Amino acid sequence: MRIFGIDPGSERTGYGCVETDGSRHRLVVCGAIAAPIRCGFPAQLHAIHQRLAALLAEHRPDCVVIESVFHAVNARSALKLGQARGVAVLAAVEGGCPVFEYAPAEVKRAVVGYGRAEKRQVQEMVRLLLGLAEAPSPHDAADALALAICHAHAAPASEAAAAALAKARAGSPPRGRGRSWREYRP
Repeated sequence: MRIFGIDPGSERTGYGCVETDGSRHRLVVCGAIAAPIRCGFPAQLHAIHQRLAALLAEHRPDCVVIESVFHAVNARSALKLGQARGVAVLAAVEGGCPVFEYAPAEVKRAVVGYGRAEKRQVQEMVRLLLGLAEAPSPHDAADALALAICHAHAAPASEAAAAALAKARAGSPPRGRGRSWREYRP
């Protein structure tokens, strides 16, 4: 499965693509899109959209993972971030990719094991999980890769939960769910 992570930002948007079999992950590409500030915000959004659309077309991921919106103290920054996020979602949808979202704390918990991990900790764990010689830089690229890794870890669990729900709706109890441990059948 090929997963493309996007860490949206108005000044710099991180991206990272990993290929995974569910337990091992391999880096495909990562980096950051820094649109020139002097050209104005609408042109920056356009540049982010164009570059993401080109990357998605080139790497053809199975899905796109984007950091969900969080609460910001500065309303102007939150609005700009929301617009950059919207451009990223648009590029994914135009590319025909399903979009998944994870909160920053959820990503940190999945990758580092602690929901309030620092940027350097995330970078180092991404390096270790992908078997890289150096930590991905800038931190926006590492965050995007962390999003992809988070989804790689969450996708099998959500698929299993969906299968169990479908089986339960069909009338048969899910495997391993008996009334006591003596009835347990893996």
